[in-house]
Amino acid sequence: MKRRALPPNALERIYAAIRAVPRGRVATYGLIAERAGLPRRARLVGHALRHAPRRLRLPWHRIINAQGRISFPRGSEPYVEQRRRLEAEGVRFVRGRVKLAQFGWQLTLDELLWKLPG
Repeated sequence: MKRRALPPNALERIYAAIRAVPRGRVATYGLIAERAGLPRRARLVGHALRHAPRRLRLPWHRIINAQGRISFPRGSEPYVEQRRRLEAEGVRFVRGRVKLAQFGWQLTLDELLWKLPG
């Protein structure tokens, strides 16, 4: 598999997108990638989070997978911590999933319109 070069400032853009997720909302790895200008690079978001310095104090717990689930193994320490933090912000789980329609952070209409192909 050929590796794609990392665009300039990609990590900073990813971290800025993660910081923008409001309290009580969640975003998918794919949405963060898109907001960072890196469409189809959801795995890069996961990599960036995994290697982010703690001093950045990112709200990492607000990032979940496209199925509305926490990506850590169920019952693991990181899973329990992420779920605890989300529930403390008012995010609810139903059968291990977050309803993205209810708690997902969405692009604004303005952002959607600016992304239309020219």
